[in-house]
Amino acid sequence: MQRVLGAATSLGGAVLFAGIAVEFFTFDVDAGTRAVMFDKIRGIKEDQPSVGEGTHFKIPFIQIPVIMDVRSRPRSIHSVTGTKDLQMVNISLRVLSRPREDQMAKIYLTL
Repeated sequence: MQRVLGAATSLGGAVLFAGIAVEFFTFDVDAGTRAVMFDKIRGIKEDQPSVGEGTHFKIPFIQIPVIMDVRSRPRSIHSVTGTKDLQMVNISLRVLSRPREDQMAKIYLTL
């Protein structure tokens, strides 16, 4: 009976250690987002590539992932203007924009 309890305790400790290691050593990047790795020693370099979707590894307490949204966002610009016959006309323009994925580190540094 004591051997079974000892084996269960060691198995539980191993599972607990593995869960803590997975929590501290990995991070997830969701669909429609990209991550830039901030390093507490070197910082962020402008030519650093962004990290794509999925699960990735990091060095705990040294690297911090900065998650940024890269989906297209609409922006509507409204304007009221006059015509030659003195009537007021409403004009609206909808612009879709999104950040360039290869420039994510530079965008983060300038914000």
